[in-house]
Formats: sequence, C-alpha cells, structure tokens
Amino acid sequence: MRRDSLRTFVVLSLACAGLSACGDASAPPLPSAPAAPTSDRTLAVDDASVAHLVRQLAAGRGIVPLAPTVHVRPELSRLGQALAFDPILSGNKNISCMTCHMPSFGTSDGRSVSIGEGGVGFGPSRSHPNGVLIARNAPAFFNLGEMRHLFWDGRVQLDAHGVVRTPAGDQITPAMSRAFEFGPISALAMFPVTNRAEMRGLSGNELAAVADGNNPAIWAGIMKRLGEVKEYRALFRSAYPGTRFEDLTFAHASNAIGGFIVDQFSFHDSPWDRFLAGNDRALSKDQLAGAQTFMTLKCSICHTGATFSDDKFHDVAVAQIGPGEGDGRDARDDFGRMRVTGLEQDRYLFRTTPLRNVELTAPYGHDGAIVSLRSFIEHYSKSDQALYAYDPSQLDPHLRSTLLQSFPNILRQRDTLLAGVVLTDSLVNNLVHYMSALTDDAARHMDRVVPERVPSGLPVMPGRQ
Repeated sequence: MRRDSLRTFVVLSLACAGLSACGDASAPPLPSAPAAPTSDRTLAVDDASVAHLVRQLAAGRGIVPLAPTVHVRPELSRLGQALAFDPILSGNKNISCMTCHMPSFGTSDGRSVSIGEGGVGFGPSRSHPNGVLIARNAPAFFNLGEMRHLFWDGRVQLDAHGVVRTPAGDQITPAMSRAFEFGPISALAMFPVTNRAEMRGLSGNELAAVADGNNPAIWAGIMKRLGEVKEYRALFRSAYPGTRFEDLTFAHASNAIGGFIVDQFSFHDSPWDRFLAGNDRALSKDQLAGAQTFMTLKCSICHTGATFSDDKFHDVAVAQIGPGEGDGRDARDDFGRMRVTGLEQDRYLFRTTPLRNVELTAPYGHDGAIVSLRSFIEHYSKSDQALYAYDPSQLDPHLRSTLLQSFPNILRQRDTLLAGVVLTDSLVNNLVHYMSALTDDAARHMDRVVPERVPSGLPVMPGRQ
C-alpha cells in the first residue's frame, strides 16, 4: 500500500473510532483531519504530518498561543508580592493570600477545600482547631490575567463593555475602579479580606468588629494598618509615584497583588507553546497522540482558547462535598453560578478550569472532589454513572462524611455535551500525556517568588518549603 493511501486509511478508520468514543458529538466542524490515535503505533505513519494536522485541529478549536504578558512595573509587582505574602491583611494577622495559593502546590494548597483564618500549618496538612472549612477549592493563579471571570462562580468579571463587575457593586467607586490596571484580576484581592472564614475572622480584631457587608470600612481598616508601616508607605509611593498614600485605597493594594500574579505566574514556555511556535519535536510521541485525541474529542469545545478555558460555566456532574455555600435544604449545597445570576438554569454551573500547568494543581473540581488528574479525566466518561459511583474514600477522612446525595439534581443540569461520552483507557492515557505538555517547567519550582521577609515583620505566609 502506498504511503498516501495508508495515511488516508488511518484517517478514515480513526475518525470512526473517535466518534464512537465520544458519542455523536455536537461539536462545531473541524478541519479535515484524522481522529485521535489510540497508541504510539498510529503515529508511525508520519509524525510531521500528524504535527501539521494537530495544529490545524487546534486552530479549528480556537486554541491559540498566549498573548505576550502585559508589562507590570517592577515597583508594583514588588508591592504586590509583599502584600500577597503578608498576614497583615488578615483580621488576626495569621493568614495571607498565599496561604491558600502556595507556589509549592501549584498556586493552590493541595487540599480539596481550603482552610482559612484560624488554621494551623500549610498545604494538605493544614488543620483548623474547630474543623472550619472553606466551601470551595482554591483556584490556581496560572495565567489568570487572561481570564474574564474569576472565582468558581465568576462573581468578579469583565462585562461586555470592558467594565469590571464585582459583588461589591457601587461600594467600589469609579475612582477605585480606575486603579484596576489589569482587568478582573486587579479586583481579585478585594474579597477574601472581607470574608470572615477566609481572612477577616469572627472576633479579636478591629476588622472583625465591622458589620458584614460594610466592605469600605474593612478596606479602610486594612489601609490604616498598612499606613502605619513605614516600609509600606515607601512601597506604595514607588508603585504609585505622585500619589499621596492618603489618597490611595485598598483598590490600589488589590491592583498591586493582581499585578504581581500577572508578572510572576504567567507561563509561556510549555512544550505545547513550543509546538505551536513550530517546533515539531517539542512534544513526545505520547503527547502528540494526546494532543490529537484532545483536539478531536469534545474536550476542546469547552477547554479552548489560549488558556484552555472558554471562560463560561458548565455542570460537569462533580459530586458536592464539604460545607457547601449555604444553599439547598440542608445548607450544604453549592449552587455555583446561580449564586451570582439568580437564574435557575445556572444552578450547579461552574467556570471551566484553565488547563495550563493543570497537572500541578490537584485536587480538581469546584470542591476538589476528585483528587487526581487521571481520575478527573475518567470522570468525563459516562459522567452520570461516575457521579453515582463516586467514592469518597479518596478524600481526607474528615471530608468523607460530607458527600451530599444530590446526584439527581446535579444531573438534571448536566451539560448536554457530556451525553454519550465514553473514554477508553487508551484515550484516557493519551489525554493524561497531553496534559503534561501544558506544564511549563518553570512552574514546578517557584520558591523564587517567596520573599525572605515582609514589611510588617510578621512571619512570611507561607515561607519557603
């Protein structure tokens, strides 16, 4: 058989195999290309041709290179770094932003759901004397400046007119909004500091004494603390030259933290980035096979764009564990996007997770219900059955009893794209290999971003691991 004929045979055969693996997908049309190979042997036909076709598939799915990182003034990033690691922002000065976004755990904390104010220790070993848990998994910071919606429910977002919208409404004044240089990520730090369980605390400090909902008073209280530290006044002066400290608000502090995240946690040099730039040898054969699988199946409909997120909201049938957000009959449920929009059709919808450096960010899902990347990929195969078969033994012991038996309600809202999806072990293997191609090696070792000290003189949280 001639080589061209052999390639055509493989194309047609695998196209049929791909459709049967994922049901009759409602995916948008793609360029003519072979469906996903199921082993390295398939790639022996012609690696260069497969690489070319994978690029075609990626373009057809809108999976494009990242834009260059926006410039962040070094002085602003330096201020943001200090603020992010300094427990002075918390009510009882015992937790920082980075306690739940540790560089050594992929800018998350290695936990299914986080432990906030009053906790002891770091990462998976962190505990709380009263067993208090945060409702959701701590999202990673990687390339977060590219996203239009932040938090699992998208409550901080960039609207169609380019305006940053937040739960605080008009408590964020036009003058404060003008401080946001990097879009939604500039407003990210405005809210954990107001949350009692996350950072503010229930009692024992002047921030906790402020009535719930009075965000301006909380923000002003934090700025008062910062203004009492001579080094912080100098850092703010360098970051915002020509502006008196007294004229700055916590929006400027939050903007600096956002700038630090953009500056230090934007990664552009994964094997996949090098492959998109034209290097056919950037991916291993397994990763190339995985890329072809990913682009051919339904995965790439939602995990699209430069970040591998459509920046939209979906119900992918993840079990509800942990304390929940106070929703439902027993207040242990989490209605996701509906908490923001009030729309019934948004119940149990959560933002599509970006996939850059995803292998570093376990556990997975809005509540970290699935603890390994392979298991999360497998969950998409017959996800309705997977939900009913969910095994809480994978969780930390104190979370196992929190599984909420809300399966019928979750499946009622399940994204229709998941109907009929069946993944063989071979396809799962391919997808796992591809996920490894999305990791920038520089993201594996990030102790460099942890300062030796912070201006308050309090312990750096977290310190170097």
